[in-house]
Amino acid sequence: QVQLVESGGGLVQAGASLNISCTASAGTITNYAIAWFRQAPGKGREFVAVISQNFDTTFCGDSMSGRFTISRDNAKNAVYLQMNSLQPGDTADYYCAAKLLRANKRESAYNYWGQGTQISVSS
Repeated sequence: QVQLVESGGGLVQAGASLNISCTASAGTITNYAIAWFRQAPGKGREFVAVISQNFDTTFCGDSMSGRFTISRDNAKNAVYLQMNSLQPGDTADYYCAAKLLRANKRESAYNYWGQGTQISVSS
């Protein structure tokens, strides 16, 4: 198993950047695909991005692919989500999740979840 902890969220103005982290507090992430999901108040959980064990990356759509970057550093047991040009629509709780082997966009495919980190973007 792997235990995940997110950090780096906060309150920022529109146009700002944040780099949030997903670190394994127990276990190692080497053989896991690691994804980011987000959930805004009153909405369901939404896929953001995923990075496979082979460092392939997938994003939700054109808007996120142009502004967000996902990366991993297995030596540091961490995955990062660099978010640029943040907009009020990005306000949500951000969660990282892990599953063994091949990456997936579906929430139900992931076995391990962190506690989340809050991001609030003001206009």
